[in-house]
Amino acid sequence: MAPASMTTAIVMAATLAAVTVASADTILVPAGAGQPLQQILDRAVPGDVVRLGPGEHEGRVAIHSAVTLEGEPGAKLYSRAGGSVVTVTAPRAVVRGLEIGGSGTNIGTFDSGVLLEATATGAIVENNVLVGNLYGVYLKGAADALVRANRIVGIGEGRAAEAGNGVHVWNAPGARVIDNEISLGRDGIFTNASRNNVFSGNRFTELRFAVHYMYTNDSEISDNVSIGNSVGYAIMYSDRLTVKGNVSDGDRDHGLLLNTAKNSTITGNLVRGRLQPVSRWINAGRRGDAHGVPADPAAGSAASADGLRLGPEKCVFIYNANRNDFSDNRFENCAIGIHFTAGSEGNRMTGNAFVGNRNQVKYVGTRHLDWSAGGRGNYWSDNPAFDLDGDGIADAPYRPNDLVDRVLWTAPQAKILINSPAVQVIRWAQNQFPAILPGGVVDSHPLMTPPETRVQNR
Repeated sequence: MAPASMTTAIVMAATLAAVTVASADTILVPAGAGQPLQQILDRAVPGDVVRLGPGEHEGRVAIHSAVTLEGEPGAKLYSRAGGSVVTVTAPRAVVRGLEIGGSGTNIGTFDSGVLLEATATGAIVENNVLVGNLYGVYLKGAADALVRANRIVGIGEGRAAEAGNGVHVWNAPGARVIDNEISLGRDGIFTNASRNNVFSGNRFTELRFAVHYMYTNDSEISDNVSIGNSVGYAIMYSDRLTVKGNVSDGDRDHGLLLNTAKNSTITGNLVRGRLQPVSRWINAGRRGDAHGVPADPAAGSAASADGLRLGPEKCVFIYNANRNDFSDNRFENCAIGIHFTAGSEGNRMTGNAFVGNRNQVKYVGTRHLDWSAGGRGNYWSDNPAFDLDGDGIADAPYRPNDLVDRVLWTAPQAKILINSPAVQVIRWAQNQFPAILPGGVVDSHPLMTPPETRVQNR
């Protein structure tokens, strides 16, 4: 063989040897192997492990068999052709240990870091870093899929409403999203038209909604932490949920929002407010990152002299939400502890702690509601109560609102009269003659001390 031909043969042999089989089912792929990753994945058989070495690999690949695509430390998978970086169509396929980025920006085609198609039942996406993708992980009907222990950083530029979600779940029964860190983009986890899902142990920052539920039933939201988002947990048009052990810390508008949510258990959660710059409300309106409506920085609570105001505006907002059980939650240091409106009926409130809220309750309605059950009510930090028999229950009922409050809700300008003798006489008369009090919330068995919650110190 001529020397030139021998050189060519050696180069070809080296190129083919760049992709090696370390064992019967593990294929090692170094960066710059010279062979398209898609071809390697297409040749792999169910059970094989395709392991990418350190360095950057060309993305926009599809997994069509039950293989594992994983990375060694430093392995990066990037798309330079838009679309989704990894598309999975095979059941029980696994994507793990990779840095994944470079998706397209077309919401209509669901451009994602990892896109799980409906046929990818039981697929697993775990221990990845997904940065700068339109959607982090999109579960497009992938039942029983698992998204676990990923760090997902979305698009931080432009309008949040035009970005994708960290994890998007659509009609994926049994899917679980567990122990992820999600920031930037639109919503942390968005779910629509699904059921039997578990979202647990996730941490959310710099988002519109941490968790956004739409038409998703019989599911669990537990042990998540939302810090500094517009809304912590938005539960809409969903039934039979368990919402437990979650934390909302310093979210802007609402810690917990229930809109047309029914027959759910909300227990052991903590919503904690704090003073925040008024600019968060003003800039939110410019970005349109909540509901597309500019927030009013003067609504509900006035800004302090140093340009700060309490957030969340409402620890809990309940709108047309019926037959839910609220127990052993702590709602603390918000402008409004709980805003209850739009005919919400049949809700059970017991064992909750309302601590240091500027207004504990805003109830828009005329019905008489007793927020206690089985001789046990809730703790109210502004209740100047006595407990002469020492049973832990105050000796007199607690009523958070009176006729003056109702006037102030409908005519905020009346605040200038709040300390006038006429208003004081009205309030005195209501205390002396309870029959003249308006319909509203009363706690007939208020607690003397706040119940401890397991998330209180998180």
